Amino acid sequence: METQKQKLVIIGNGMAPGRMLEHLFDLTDAYEVTIFNAEPRVNYDRIMLSPVLSGDKSYADIIIHGQGWYDEHGITLHKGEKVVEIDRVERRVISDKGTVEHYDKLVIATGSQPFIIPVPGKDLPGVLAYRDLDDTEAMVAAAKKGGKAVVIGGGLLGLEAAAGLRLRGMDVTVLHLMPSLMERQLDEASGYLLQRALEARGIDVKCRANTKAILGADKVEGVELEDGTVLEADLVVMAVGIRPNSGLAKEAGIEVNRGIVTDATMRTSDHAIYALGECAEVDGRVYGLVAPLYEMAKVAAHALAGEETAGFKHSETPTKLKVTGCDLYSVGDFAEGEGREDIVLRDAQRGSYKRVILKDNKIIGAVLYGDVADGGWFNEMLRAATDVSDMRDTLIFGQAHQGGGSFDPVAAAAALPDDAEICGCNGICKGQIVQSITDKGLTALSEVRAHTKASASCGTCANNVENLLKAVLGDAFEKKAEGMCGCTPLGHGEVRRLIKARELKSIPEVMQELEWSSPEGCAKCRPALNYYLVSDWPGEYEDDYRSRFINERVHANIQKDGTYSVVPRIWGGKTSAAELRAIAEIAEKYDVPEVKFTGGQRIDLLGIKKEDLPGIWADLNEHGMVSGGAYTKGLRTVKTCVGQEWCRFGTQDSMGLGIKLEKFLWGSWTPAKLKLAVTGCPRNCAEATCKDIGIICVDSGYQIVYGGAAGLHIQGTTELGIVATEEEVIEITAALTQLYREEGFYLERIYKWADRVGYDRIKTIVLEDKEARRELHDRFVFSQKFAQVDPWAERVAGKDAHEFKPMAEFKLEAAE
Repeated sequence: METQKQKLVIIGNGMAPGRMLEHLFDLTDAYEVTIFNAEPRVNYDRIMLSPVLSGDKSYADIIIHGQGWYDEHGITLHKGEKVVEIDRVERRVISDKGTVEHYDKLVIATGSQPFIIPVPGKDLPGVLAYRDLDDTEAMVAAAKKGGKAVVIGGGLLGLEAAAGLRLRGMDVTVLHLMPSLMERQLDEASGYLLQRALEARGIDVKCRANTKAILGADKVEGVELEDGTVLEADLVVMAVGIRPNSGLAKEAGIEVNRGIVTDATMRTSDHAIYALGECAEVDGRVYGLVAPLYEMAKVAAHALAGEETAGFKHSETPTKLKVTGCDLYSVGDFAEGEGREDIVLRDAQRGSYKRVILKDNKIIGAVLYGDVADGGWFNEMLRAATDVSDMRDTLIFGQAHQGGGSFDPVAAAAALPDDAEICGCNGICKGQIVQSITDKGLTALSEVRAHTKASASCGTCANNVENLLKAVLGDAFEKKAEGMCGCTPLGHGEVRRLIKARELKSIPEVMQELEWSSPEGCAKCRPALNYYLVSDWPGEYEDDYRSRFINERVHANIQKDGTYSVVPRIWGGKTSAAELRAIAEIAEKYDVPEVKFTGGQRIDLLGIKKEDLPGIWADLNEHGMVSGGAYTKGLRTVKTCVGQEWCRFGTQDSMGLGIKLEKFLWGSWTPAKLKLAVTGCPRNCAEATCKDIGIICVDSGYQIVYGGAAGLHIQGTTELGIVATEEEVIEITAALTQLYREEGFYLERIYKWADRVGYDRIKTIVLEDKEARRELHDRFVFSQKFAQVDPWAERVAGKDAHEFKPMAEFKLEAAE
């Protein structure tokens, strides 16, 4: 008989409980899980809010667990519901919407609350905290209006907020009460260097600045300091600290000090209740950085599974700042104290500073600014309490200068213990990475990133991850170029991100700002840049035909004998006697050598001379036919079967839906060719299950699939979901196409893009998040205003006429 599962209720859906569940599901399936999330969304990576604010990433990029993950594990997720009461006697929780859930075990993961300094004006519209996605989106919205922003607080969050708002175009001032920035993580010298770097980026920094009041009548207008200084402000961001959100536990009678008091297994004073994350207090400490929170998650998972655990132990956690160009690393204790010794190295010209603090010949702290490459090495020696007596004289110069021989970073990576932390953002240690490389046969940094999340967030550990790859694979390791081409070391993803983040709107501007090494690019990068600009700036960027290959320049496919093929669009494969008659007459008029039906249910006129193309196009246009895009990195065909109207097995009007889709989608440029099919029943006569996007008509509606391939690579599609109406099919298809357009790398087919970014993530955005889906659909519709122009008709009207003149005419014109 099957054992009844225990009920596990979790209050909070942040990074710590999400990681706890990952561990728990690996250990046991003994629980039926219910989560209450006060935010109206799935779990996301909060430490990546700064890149969202700066425009480097979107919300979709930082989702950790999409809705599909919750469904797969049978989790009930109450989005946008805040628990307001814990009834420990009845073992139940009650939400603000009246939902009641009983529990056998309860996990409180309510996180922290921002500290709002109690000054007049703190409640004015335009005063924001900086803790979650709602705060971030509010800052982005405020930044769109421009103006002046004042950030109160010169710690990690405050400086990341300031940098993001500056990149969004606001004039930014940082106010900090203490004499130097980030005084908890940096000493005065490194704080000075950081301030200088921020000021060089156009951010005004005022230390020893005590806020007296926030000014304004109906909204923020300024900030007054204790010394009488008044600063204009259209936006004020409070980032002065956080406090554990322990009120709910306190009201329930659970022991609370600074945070919710737990033992080393994360169990509270009520043994049926656990706490973890920023709300928990373990051994008198509360934590705000992600690494200890992930350790709490692992310990709690083992405790809930009934497994023995060593319990949570305090360890020093490095601090890094996510501000491009401000490289700092801080770990441990660097305050003045008895018996401590400082070793300092300054390089004024390079703007770097290193300080290592020793006690009893062991490292107890390190502060690095500018050159932070040895941060991980210092941290490992700190964790291991390594005696550094033998390297005392060369310690400050870093790992490369020890032992007298040449430094081998691969050997150094191999020598790290398995529990050495490689990726602090995601709590990934060496052992996990090595096991994934070995078990899954990974050979590239991008593959390790996809399977382990190591280097997927801030990216500063990428070199260390690659060194581990080299150490594991040895001579079999082959570095795969991540750059677009020889003109730039930047990969497609970085180029796409920077085009948007820096609002670059022409090929010369991209090449200048991103420091291309060639004057005008090459045949690899120019077509890619042209596509990215067409995709990202519809209506603003004008397509550069010179950056397209010959087929796209002349809007016909070149054949091996130098002639061309012409394929008019046959909507959904449905034609008429009039269209067929017109095509036959055109074939005779231009003495077309061969006429063939294509695999996409269209007609191909083969062997056309280049100079005859405009004439054939004019005749086809006269009969209502437009370019079929058979040459394009865009929509090719929408293949259909006859469907319900004629077939006795058909369940829906597949042909009609296919025609609607093709008339909606035609003209759009995509990273690579795009083929669709709509089949009227699961018998699949239109072969929807090997297309880029396929629609399978079923009794209950329409099954949407995508990511198929039937060329050199053969792959079946993956189901996105089933919907009830044609309208939903059209909206979802547009949203999926637009997401692919915005994220795909040039020449990357849909299945390769999906493999790279993750099928669960795509499903979350396109199918489950209706607001995100609608926004994608609307952006696609907007771009189509500029894309649905028949290129044949444009050329018939005289555009690019020189492309279609025989060489003899050019010679004659030159002679004249």
